[in-house]
Amino acid sequence: MLKVILVDDEVQIRRGLKWKVDWEEEGFVIAGEASNGKEALQVIEEVIPDLVLTDVRMPVLDGMQLVKALSGKYPEIKVIVLSGYADFEYVRSSLVEGVKDYLLKPVDPEELTAALRKSKGEIEAEKQRRMETDRMNQFHAEEMREQYLLHLVKDEWAEKNISRERLSQLKLDVLAGEDAVVQFITVEIRSREPEQVRELFLPFKMLGRELSYEHEGIMSFYDTSYPNMIHFLCHHHSGGDQVPHFVQELQKNVSAYLNLETVIGLGKVVTGISQLKNGYISALLSWSQSSADVMSQLIDGTSSKQTAEFTEDAEWKLSNSMEQGDFESFKKHLLTTLAECDRQSVMSYSFAASRVLFMLGSMARKYDLYTDDLKKKMWNCQLGIWELTSRDRVKGELLDLARVIAEKVSETRHSSNGIAIVENVRRYMDRHYTNEISLTSLADQFHINSAYLSEMFKELVGQNFSDYLVNLRMEKARSLLMDEQLKVIEIAHLVGYSNSGYFSTVFKKRFGQKPLDYRKSMTEDKGEAR
Repeated sequence: MLKVILVDDEVQIRRGLKWKVDWEEEGFVIAGEASNGKEALQVIEEVIPDLVLTDVRMPVLDGMQLVKALSGKYPEIKVIVLSGYADFEYVRSSLVEGVKDYLLKPVDPEELTAALRKSKGEIEAEKQRRMETDRMNQFHAEEMREQYLLHLVKDEWAEKNISRERLSQLKLDVLAGEDAVVQFITVEIRSREPEQVRELFLPFKMLGRELSYEHEGIMSFYDTSYPNMIHFLCHHHSGGDQVPHFVQELQKNVSAYLNLETVIGLGKVVTGISQLKNGYISALLSWSQSSADVMSQLIDGTSSKQTAEFTEDAEWKLSNSMEQGDFESFKKHLLTTLAECDRQSVMSYSFAASRVLFMLGSMARKYDLYTDDLKKKMWNCQLGIWELTSRDRVKGELLDLARVIAEKVSETRHSSNGIAIVENVRRYMDRHYTNEISLTSLADQFHINSAYLSEMFKELVGQNFSDYLVNLRMEKARSLLMDEQLKVIEIAHLVGYSNSGYFSTVFKKRFGQKPLDYRKSMTEDKGEAR
């Protein structure tokens, strides 16, 4: 039922309006009454109706003043104005946003019924549009959050480049502090009919996402590197651990609604944003311990023995060797690292090998080397790590993969005039412009001097770094403004601005119009073109 409020200073008029229409049959319920505009605003604040029927001439605050107040504070509320003959033409000429109809007193029941039906249709259509907008906005937010989570668990980044504002925008506030306690869950679906898995993977993703909404602190994401799987990041907030309950509910729902088996790996509980990669890998390794049977399984890796740490120093040496295109140096450090882990445990060895594979994958993406052939090599290497039937096989596949990447990186870094390295930086910006990007952070990531990068970027791209980034974000914002379902603040976040006011200032400087004015002009141009 839609809620309606009757506003008239004469109680007989309000009583008569109640009698003229079967309100319930028309889909309305009278949620309140008021004798003037001031009273009406108080009732409206409590009830938040869908529709207001108001007289024009009233004491304290008249009908037209009420309409203006509503258009500013409650633009979604529709209004039907009632007036005497002397007011009627005045009211009609004073068209105010939100006024859906004008009825002459005494109100004719048929005219009132027609006006209510018209308003009801418009109200329901607008509610549907708002629901679609909310779903679209939620979809955009989910996509951005998933991409950012993948960035945090798989790519190179420096903690100083992670802003609290960005985490807050993406509803990842739980990761903001170094005391954040999190756990990853990896979930694979299985069936005796492979085609069934392919057909039901999207419903599986949607089911997992919907279920995560019902559990505070649990977020789903998808990693294209691992087919038939989705992953969950779980924040262990105060008040108990909800992971067992969530896992049980997920398995039950997937079985009931999709008729599929689920194989779930629980990762180790880790603390702090710097440990996200470790937590994610531990969930994958837990899953890898499952049997090949088509049956639901739960592998709990929270208490697995992993005594060797993959240190920041070890990762830096490996990464730096790759950045310099020095395969022999990489090989030396890799063999040393794996030998140390091998003395500890099988799980430690698998964990270290996985960290190296993640690093190589990040390097390949950064230098735009992620070809289908390379993806296949990485997948084979990942399978070798999970199966771990031969340590020599794992070492050999990691070295083969590293050799290919090192050669390509060396070619890029030693290209004449720095063209290739700048092109890789530019492509990286094109992919990650929504994240925190600075000249210093890019120089650190690509292991080059920031002043040299700035000089070469301007010479080869024709713009300095900051202008290129602004233009990139503004062009994307301009295209997003064509989607009328997106709000300006949401577009600001989608293109990398935490402050919508600053975004509007930059947009106006670039295009000569504020975002909303630009959208309006583009909409009018499209209408004229038709």
